[in-house]
Amino acid sequence: MKGLMRKTLYMTGTRSGALDMARGRLVLVSAVFVMAYIIVAARAFDLSILQAKEGTAESVSSFKQPADQSVAGHRSDIVDRNGVILARSLRTASLYADPALIPNATQVAKELHSIFPDMSYGDLLQKLQDKKRFVWIRRTMTPEDHYQVFNLGHPGLGFKEEDRRVYPQDHLAAHVVGFSGVDGNGLGGIEAGFDSLLRQQEEPLALTLDVRLQHALRREVAAAMKKHRGIGAAGIIMDVRNGEILAATSLPDFDANDAGDAKTQEKFNRITLGVYEPGSTFKLFSTAALLELTDAGMGKAFDATKPLQVGRFKVNDYHAEKRILTLPEVFMHSSNIGSALMGQEVGTEKFTAFLDDLGLMSAPDIEIPERTAPLIPQPWREVNTLTASYGHGIAVSPLHLVSAAASIVNGGILVHPTFVRPQNGHANDKNRSEVRVVSPQTAHRMRQLLRLVVTDGTGKKADVPGFNVGGKTGTAEKASGGGYDKKRLISSFLAVFPADAPRYAVYVMVDEPQGIKETYGYATGGWVAAPAVKNVVESMASILGLQPDDDAEDIAAPLRAYVKSKEDIEKEKHLVSFGANAD
Repeated sequence: MKGLMRKTLYMTGTRSGALDMARGRLVLVSAVFVMAYIIVAARAFDLSILQAKEGTAESVSSFKQPADQSVAGHRSDIVDRNGVILARSLRTASLYADPALIPNATQVAKELHSIFPDMSYGDLLQKLQDKKRFVWIRRTMTPEDHYQVFNLGHPGLGFKEEDRRVYPQDHLAAHVVGFSGVDGNGLGGIEAGFDSLLRQQEEPLALTLDVRLQHALRREVAAAMKKHRGIGAAGIIMDVRNGEILAATSLPDFDANDAGDAKTQEKFNRITLGVYEPGSTFKLFSTAALLELTDAGMGKAFDATKPLQVGRFKVNDYHAEKRILTLPEVFMHSSNIGSALMGQEVGTEKFTAFLDDLGLMSAPDIEIPERTAPLIPQPWREVNTLTASYGHGIAVSPLHLVSAAASIVNGGILVHPTFVRPQNGHANDKNRSEVRVVSPQTAHRMRQLLRLVVTDGTGKKADVPGFNVGGKTGTAEKASGGGYDKKRLISSFLAVFPADAPRYAVYVMVDEPQGIKETYGYATGGWVAAPAVKNVVESMASILGLQPDDDAEDIAAPLRAYVKSKEDIEKEKHLVSFGANAD
């Protein structure tokens, strides 16, 4: 019995030990699996979270983009006065390469050249063999190009998103809107003038331009330039009440989307940067100075029977009347002799001060960097007063001319030209200063004279029935070799309408126009620019819904009392001739 019990206890102890051993082994194996799981999880966390945060750029392509190759920042829209987009930033992909990750540069260069045929194979191959770890291949690609490059599957090629500046209006207003570089920096026009603001603000920057008027102006200026084979041209439409530029064009121009390929002459802004001798359009200011600064009336007479000799200089008339002219006749016949005598009567000190008050002696205060000061005689002598009185010996920009004219015809209050509307969208009423440059009486007389030029003088081809257009022709010979070249002209016309209460000023200038059969060989302002202004005014009326006023008062009528008829002139010539024969 004792033997049986002893045997039973032995067998029970052996079984218990085996179970304990097995249980221990299971615990050990479980512990090993748990440790392995913990290690794997920790490693996964390290790879996916910690190391990713430390080197995101390296984890993608094993190199870091240099600081000077940072992605271009966003720029806010530029729009016209009605909200039409002139400039906008769009998110696009740019292509870069890490040459160290491209083992077969020759093959990759060939493949990229097939996608970008405008890029030379040699240039691509050179970039892909560069020792740098970051090389730009193509800035701002189209979605189609992006897709094709992506499908090549080369690990050494990568993409960065950038803002590309696009200009939906292409050439239209390119000189005013300007353009920006591939890195988003404003390089001209409003883009440069408001570079910081466009980077910081979200709301669009509204300009004073009206795209509809801009189209009409550019079309007519380009047509005049082409018709008369000019080498350049310019045009401006301004609201004379507040100086807002509604349209401005400089030709030749360029596509703002491809500004880098534009020629220097295409980028040159003739509106604000070009200065030209204005010719007879400047007589507006010498006449206004005479009326404002002396007691001269409309009956004031000037001897234009023969050229005016001043030292070694001689002043001649292009449209020689060879007779005594009243003030309205001097203006409507554009007499250089009469205008020079006006300047002489005003005097150098008063005349230069008058021009300075109108802003014609300094650079304009405008929102774009392309601006310049007029070219004025240094020193300014008496003879310069005489020549400047009819627009020679002084050079100003078209913007100078239009702004000064607006300040006279609007009632005599100085206005400052502007391309930008206030943020609230209201009119630039505050841009109209309280500085008076001429009296209301002088302003009214000048409006009468401008209307007389169109109804009875050299500007008849600018007349638009029902819109009471007033204006002044201008034809100036270009300086050449210490003198003037009669075959190279600057032909222009400055108009205001309606003349009785002006709202708009329109200016067109053509550089070196050629006479054609239709103009009987003439290339003067009355033949070249005046018809273009007429077309612009007619387009403006249609676009803006302006209604003609066929019953408007003829404000030039009172001046005709001071203008001799052709019959009277012939009678005078006959009497002079008869008297000479009698002697």
